Amino acid sequence: IPSEESVRSVRQLPLEIDPPSHADYRAIVEPFFQRPKSAEMIAQVEALTAEMLRTAFAQAETEIVHGFALPLQSRALTCLLNVPESEADLWIGWGTHVFRKNDGLSKSSGLDEYIEDKFAATAAQPGADFFSALHAATFQGRPLTHQEKLGYANIAFAGGRDTIIHTVACALGHLAANPEALAYLREDPKRITHASEEIFRFFMPLTHIGRVCPVMTSVHGEQVPAGGRVSLGWASANRDESVFPQADEFKIDRKPNPHLSFGFGEHLCLGAPHARLILRTLLQKCVELVGSLEIVSAVERTEIEHSYERKLGYESLVLRLRPRS
Repeated sequence: IPSEESVRSVRQLPLEIDPPSHADYRAIVEPFFQRPKSAEMIAQVEALTAEMLRTAFAQAETEIVHGFALPLQSRALTCLLNVPESEADLWIGWGTHVFRKNDGLSKSSGLDEYIEDKFAATAAQPGADFFSALHAATFQGRPLTHQEKLGYANIAFAGGRDTIIHTVACALGHLAANPEALAYLREDPKRITHASEEIFRFFMPLTHIGRVCPVMTSVHGEQVPAGGRVSLGWASANRDESVFPQADEFKIDRKPNPHLSFGFGEHLCLGAPHARLILRTLLQKCVELVGSLEIVSAVERTEIEHSYERKLGYESLVLRLRPRS
């Protein structure tokens, strides 16, 4: 798979660090990424989600990808990073993909400028936010370098942006196309946990992830030079029939469900608790507040990588949401 050097210039931390240093880099930010388990943040995301659903009820129809999922993702991220919710307005303006290039220019330039400004402000007046925590952090006894701080901040925005937007849109699209699913969850809201994991497995927010080969090797007969990039196919693993019976079917009550949507092992996604909180809260609030969802229009998104092509959620999804009576 191609390098991302054309759209970013920093190493994303701790994702792109090997053990044993990886554990020390991960420990620096792990407390922030465990915040979605706190009562305070759970309440914030619940209130935010309920507010956005009620706004949708007041509209004749709602465009979900840009008009619901993107604002929900951005506003929830302010809760995670402990910054003012008003900052989400700027992030929403970046669109759904901060790394997608247009006319040869990287859209990530706006993100880069924002991050630089935040670190400059933090140096002058530290607070209790994510950027201040990085400013004060040390790695093996020394302060973080500026490049290291940029690497953490970069993935905090990029890693959980289009993935969460995709998951929220697919979840609402599925409920709209399958009214019995919402009724099933309403019968017993405890089913939401298993349902959310099946949404992550089936709709797969990240189809693959790149890894660098340290030595020349062969992968399925293809020669890969030292320093060459290969793809780990999470989407393929999530449809493995030897692990998931009827793997190509969505089973709302599937268990066990050892999907790899968040990776595994030492590099397990730091943002998994955040993503799970957003999706489970969305399903919970749909159970409590939504009477019906109706698809008005849908434009599928297609992921293309060389000769590889796969349907991946929506470019646009317009729904009509109505409250419970």
